[in-house]
Amino acid sequence: MKPVPFHNERARTVTTTSITPTPSTTRSRFRWRVVDIVVASVVGVASGLLFVVWNIASTPVTDPLKALLPGLQALGGGFWLFAGVLTALIVRKPGAALYGELLAAVVSALVGNQWGFLTLLSGLTQGLGAELVFALFLYLNWRFGVAILAGAGAGLAMAITDLTVWYPGSDAPFITIYTIAGVVGGALIAGLLSWLAVRGLAKTGALSRFAAGREIAQRV
Repeated sequence: MKPVPFHNERARTVTTTSITPTPSTTRSRFRWRVVDIVVASVVGVASGLLFVVWNIASTPVTDPLKALLPGLQALGGGFWLFAGVLTALIVRKPGAALYGELLAAVVSALVGNQWGFLTLLSGLTQGLGAELVFALFLYLNWRFGVAILAGAGAGLAMAITDLTVWYPGSDAPFITIYTIAGVVGGALIAGLLSWLAVRGLAKTGALSRFAAGREIAQRV
């Protein structure tokens, strides 16, 4: 009679048990560390300073788009959307997209811009737009496609906010063009560029304390 491979079966049982996620490991993975807070804050503040630059530079860039086709200027809005996506792709914690985008908006408002503290409303809604996409994937998928969708989600939130606050009563063609342009700008600028930025930072070793940095470094 062939002996039963008791030890092998036991080893398989132990191995299977050891890799089964538990509530405690899930909570630990989602819990913010001090380094997460620090890096997310640095990214948010730095993004806010870049927002300040774009606040000034955006008009010469977007006015020709607006003249070409009213509503097309929303393409440039993607440069106000990347903070949340970038922060989330680095930190990979619930709330990271909202935190990064809102903090960047706070910096932009405090430094001063033409929209005042309504900037905070934009930061809140745009951050939520990206945050909801990551939440739909249970904060488990941080790949290229999800980054693009998060940028698009932020763009859609931007379009809804802008059309409600700044362009009330717009006609259907303008609303359609503005919304599509906002989604495309968010996907390409906030989504694609943030994803590329994380890969570039990871290759330098700057993200070695984060899962994103370790994953990319292992592929190189």
